[in-house]
Amino acid sequence: MTAEEQFRAIAAEKIMVFDGGYGTSIQKHGLTEADYRGDLDLVKDQKGNNDLLCLTRPDIVEGIHAAYLEAGADMVETNTFSSTKIAMADYGCEHLVRDINIAAAKLARKACDAATAKDGRPRFVAGSIGPTNKTLSISPDVNDPAYREVDYDTLKADYREQCDALIEGGVDFLLVETCFDTLNAKAAGMAAREAEAAAGRPVPLMLSFTITDMSGRNLSGHTINAFWYSLRHLKPLTIGVNCAFGADLLRPYLSELAKNADTLILAYPNAGLPNELGQYDELPETTASLIRQWVDEGLVNMVGGCCGTTPAHIAAVAKALAGHKPRRVPELPVVTRLAGLEPMHIAA
Repeated sequence: MTAEEQFRAIAAEKIMVFDGGYGTSIQKHGLTEADYRGDLDLVKDQKGNNDLLCLTRPDIVEGIHAAYLEAGADMVETNTFSSTKIAMADYGCEHLVRDINIAAAKLARKACDAATAKDGRPRFVAGSIGPTNKTLSISPDVNDPAYREVDYDTLKADYREQCDALIEGGVDFLLVETCFDTLNAKAAGMAAREAEAAAGRPVPLMLSFTITDMSGRNLSGHTINAFWYSLRHLKPLTIGVNCAFGADLLRPYLSELAKNADTLILAYPNAGLPNELGQYDELPETTASLIRQWVDEGLVNMVGGCCGTTPAHIAAVAKALAGHKPRRVPELPVVTRLAGLEPMHIAA
C-alpha cells in the first residue's frame, strides 16, 4: 500500500491525530545563539532560526518528534516551516535550504519509523511548507498598490526547491500550511505537484488555511470556502485550517468548510489566544474539550495543535478522540464552483 492508501484506510475508521507546535517546545529548551549556530560559519545572528536546529541540534528536533508520537500522534510534520530561500534570507542561510529540508525529513522519518517499530502502527511524515514572509497579493507599500516584493515565478521556484528536498528526505506528504495568501498557496501547490512528478512517486498534497481576523478571511481577503474553491483543482488529500485562533473561535469556519469540502479535513488550532505577554495559557484538557465539540458535530477527520500546544495537549486530544467516528466526506452535486473573495456556484 502507498502512504496515501494507508492514510485513507485509517482515516475511514478513526479520527487521526496530528502533532502540535514546534516553536513552543523549542522555546522551552532555553537555547542560546550558539546553540542555533553550532559550528556553521554564518554572519547574521541565528537566535530564533528554529529550522536551522535540524542541522545544528538534531537531538532537540528528533526529541520533539518522539514526544508527539509518544503522545499519540499518527503524523508529525518536519521542522521546516521557514525553510525556503525567501524566508531564510532573514538569517543569511539561503545556501542551507536544501540541507535543512533533507535533514528535517530524515529526522521525522527516523522518529516515525522508530515509533512504528514499537507498536506496529503506521506513522506518517508531512513536509511542512510555510507561507514565507512575502505576499503575492498585497503591496507592502501603501503609496504603491501595484508594487510586490516577490513575483509568482520566483516564489514557485523557491517552493519547488523546498519540495524537492523534502521528498528526497523521505516525506509521505507535502503540507502547505498557515496560508494567509491564496496566491502564495497556489504557487506552493503548483511547486508541490511539479516536485511530485519529478520524483516519480506519489506525494499527496495537504492544504491549510489561516484566518487573520473575526471576518473569517485570510490576509488576501478570501473566505475559507473561496480558498477551497480556488485550490480544489489540486485535489489535496486534506484541506483545513490552522493557527489564528483557539478551537472555540475556529468552529464556525470549520463547520462551513466541512459542508463544502469533498475531501478529508485536518484542523489544528492554537492553544487559545495569547495573553498580554504573548504566552498561551490554555490547558491541555481545555483544548481537548473544545476539539471534542468539533468531533461531536462531525467536522474533522484529523486534528492536532498549532501555536502554544505541547505534547501534553496532543495526549489530551488523543484521549478525548478515542473511539469517536470521523467526519463523513460529503457527496456534493456537480456544479461549477468559482471564487473571487467569495465563493460562487453556477448550476449545471
